[in-house]
Amino acid sequence: MSGTSEGPTPAADLIRPAVTESDAKAPGGTDAVAFVPLDPDPDMTADLAAAAAGGDADSYRSAFTAAPLAMAVVDRDGRIVTANDTLAALFGGPPGGLVGRVAADLLDLSSDSRTWHAYREVLRGRQAKLRCTRRLKHPDGHAVWAQITVAPLADRGPGVLLSVTDISARRELQAQLRHLQMHDPVTRLPNRTLFFERLSAALDSESYTRGGTGRIGLCYLDLDGFKAINDTLGHRVGDRLLAAVAERLTRCAEKAGYTRSGAPLVARLGGDEFALLVEDSTGTEQLADLAESVLTALQAPFDLSGQRLSVSASIGVVERQAAGTTATGLMQAADTTLYWAKADGKARWTLFDPERNAHRMTRQALASTLRPAIDRGEFTLEYQPLVGMADGRLSGVEALVRWNHPQFGTLTPNRFIGLAEEDGAIVPLGRWILATACRQARRWQLEHPDEPPIFVSVNVAVRQVWDSDLVADVAETLAETGLAPHLLQLELTESAVMGSSGRPLRALQALSDMGVRIAIDDFGTGYSNLAYLSRLPVSVLKLDGSFVRGFQYEDSGAHASPADEVIVEAMIQLAHRLGLTVTAECVETSAQAGRLRRIGCDTGQGWLYSRPVAADRISELLACPAGQAAGNP
Repeated sequence: MSGTSEGPTPAADLIRPAVTESDAKAPGGTDAVAFVPLDPDPDMTADLAAAAAGGDADSYRSAFTAAPLAMAVVDRDGRIVTANDTLAALFGGPPGGLVGRVAADLLDLSSDSRTWHAYREVLRGRQAKLRCTRRLKHPDGHAVWAQITVAPLADRGPGVLLSVTDISARRELQAQLRHLQMHDPVTRLPNRTLFFERLSAALDSESYTRGGTGRIGLCYLDLDGFKAINDTLGHRVGDRLLAAVAERLTRCAEKAGYTRSGAPLVARLGGDEFALLVEDSTGTEQLADLAESVLTALQAPFDLSGQRLSVSASIGVVERQAAGTTATGLMQAADTTLYWAKADGKARWTLFDPERNAHRMTRQALASTLRPAIDRGEFTLEYQPLVGMADGRLSGVEALVRWNHPQFGTLTPNRFIGLAEEDGAIVPLGRWILATACRQARRWQLEHPDEPPIFVSVNVAVRQVWDSDLVADVAETLAETGLAPHLLQLELTESAVMGSSGRPLRALQALSDMGVRIAIDDFGTGYSNLAYLSRLPVSVLKLDGSFVRGFQYEDSGAHASPADEVIVEAMIQLAHRLGLTVTAECVETSAQAGRLRRIGCDTGQGWLYSRPVAADRISELLACPAGQAAGNP
């Protein structure tokens, strides 16, 4: 591409790029290189176009020299051949002073390998065009942001055309717009967008492999009771409070000290949620100290236009290795830990606990699969014998549900009943338990017609009374299975029964009138209202096992707890005077059984007689002689 053609090269050919539409873009960034067309200055374009039309070299030189766009022609070796006055003014000297200078050194084109490679490719005629942004130093000392474009001349032209556009004003406007976009207008803190940008950058492998601790920490906080302040005093006061909180958080971050990456970033994530991001953290102790300082800083009341307000915060603290951590994972851990802090009583910080989180994840997994598990038939029932204390005969069983989970194995009720009550799954699960237990009780009755029929006891949650027509469900189940109502016992906890009024009380009364027995489970552990007890349609009290355990030391030679024995005896006597029978739970030794028998307890339940077993085992017990019905000692 040397200038070997016959005659002089027209000005238009000299400045015309060899390629105009084969541009490609590079990833964005401050110093990104992009191969895109440059919109020329309109006046310059007109001058050069006129020169090209007339083919006048003198006109070309005049237009080139007077153009407001800084330009230079650079030879294939990268040295400036000629430069106009605008480019010379940019560097504070005459145009002739630039001739022979290495353009790459003058415009910092060799500071990064990608730009340097692209520049050399344009010089060699292998690439269409180069565009990049550089920060140059003006002779008077201030910085100038310049957009540099390098394009090949026509085939007969000597080298490339280099142009420099001052984009400082545009950059300043972009910076202002970005600041508005990335900062919260109320607190002037970085907003959620900027926070996640910084967090993602901190978790990038290139960031933590360049040095530092390679760790990251986060304090995620939420103001306790802010909604009440916002609702009662108005959003204007609420915004002032948020701004005042932001100032205190910023001071805490500044006092916390600087790491390689600077002071902790304080951001408002939305509402009354704030975050303090610590890059290159040194361990959990550093984050704990920061969280403690935040709590202390927020203790002092806020004076807002004559109003004195107090606010506290709950803080979730997470600190871990940056490697292998994602922004989503870190925020999920912080959000979970913040929830723990609020659940534990608020106005405190809580450190992320992997074991506690694993339990939460398991709980969540169980909750999400509970309802489908009912349809898939993953639940089964086991039965624990209820034995008459006087004769040792099997008089009934309590139905206890088990979940044969495909991942977690066999789960006992304490692992999932609470979840079922929370999301309402207890209603369909309760119906299944009721129907299965009644069907099995009727089967035992038919299989052993010569034995007195045993009753089945089914636990009922208070939500089943509220969210379903329990009376209709029981009536329908008894009709379908053919089980007599007196052979069904429904157990409700003391706290549920004692507070019953309205619909729950009417339901219990209707069930009692139907002939179904109502039992109060775990009696003696709640807020017992004995006067109210006399008005409830209850037929059985089940004493909580904590009372029975007071008898367990007699076999070892120690005396039983006198207080427990007195309390149990008094409750048994009271129940009998009210016409109720009493069942003692957690009977584990023959000594306990003997003492309970002597003070008049009616029925016993516990491992002394049998653990919960499958229905087939109950059938075997029913087939045994009466004296051995339930493993009676």
